[in-house]
Amino acid sequence: MSKEFRISAGKDLRNTLTMNQEKIYDVIITGGSYAGLSAAMALGRSLRQVLIIDAGKPCNRQTPHSHNFLTQDGSSPAEIARIAREQVLNYDTVQLQQGYATRAEKKDGLFRVRTEAGDTFAARKLILATGVNDVLPDIPGFAACWGISVLHCPYCHGYEVRQESLAILGNGDAGYEYSRLLSNWSTRLSLLTNGPATLTAEQRNALHKHGVQIIEHPVTALEHEEGYLKHIVFSNGSKAPFSALFARPVSKQHNNLAEQLGCALNEQGLITADALQRSTVPGLCGYCGRYNGRGSLQQGTDRRHLLKEHKKGPDIIPGPSPSFNNKL
Repeated sequence: MSKEFRISAGKDLRNTLTMNQEKIYDVIITGGSYAGLSAAMALGRSLRQVLIIDAGKPCNRQTPHSHNFLTQDGSSPAEIARIAREQVLNYDTVQLQQGYATRAEKKDGLFRVRTEAGDTFAARKLILATGVNDVLPDIPGFAACWGISVLHCPYCHGYEVRQESLAILGNGDAGYEYSRLLSNWSTRLSLLTNGPATLTAEQRNALHKHGVQIIEHPVTALEHEEGYLKHIVFSNGSKAPFSALFARPVSKQHNNLAEQLGCALNEQGLITADALQRSTVPGLCGYCGRYNGRGSLQQGTDRRHLLKEHKKGPDIIPGPSPSFNNKL
């Protein structure tokens, strides 16, 4: 039997996997941004029947340019995703369904995912790649500037504002460490503690020694032009000019599909998983995750977690593990 015949026969067999006329996919992927598309490409090249469900609302949709990304430095996130979709959908076993996944269950060995529009799809395996939502502070102008001049990652955006007047929104140990990190991009730094500082005396002295101004007045507004920061306004009525504000807002999962399926979660709401991305629910993985060696897996491609623990040598999971594909 030729290799070509074996592959074709296997592919045809999977196309017939139906139950009461319902198509059963090998894998459903919720989330069609970089993480989900990367998983879909690997599985498509493995001749797996794959359905991507995507609502078209990635968390980086407001960011004008992507940086520190080989071959794509300066491209827009939307253009990178467009090219990725085009390449992934060249594999004829991969399909894309526009929609927002709202419900998921596992029953009789199959995962069923329901969309907001009422469509239901079934598969033997499920990958959650819906990423995170950023919970932005209720400061006028913050949301409009987010991803444009209110930034989270100096590796992604610091070069473009190098040696400019930069503000850092943070307090305590987190604000201090963020200031230390950003001092490599500019010597014109101000730490905005947004209220009384919780810095230690040693931290204050170190910041003053390196010329970092500490401003404790609460931030009341960001003045901007089409998302580009001009001034930060404080509760005492004063305002100061800045080119960019660096901040790390809290993030949460886009949806509660993992909870619906009974996945164990840690105290941050992240999926508890092993180094092979396996959750506590057999057949369900989160991707593209970051496994931190303590059993936590973050859905999506949130690079801020790399930044927070860059000294600890995080283990970045590049794609579906071989065991995930082997056991389909």
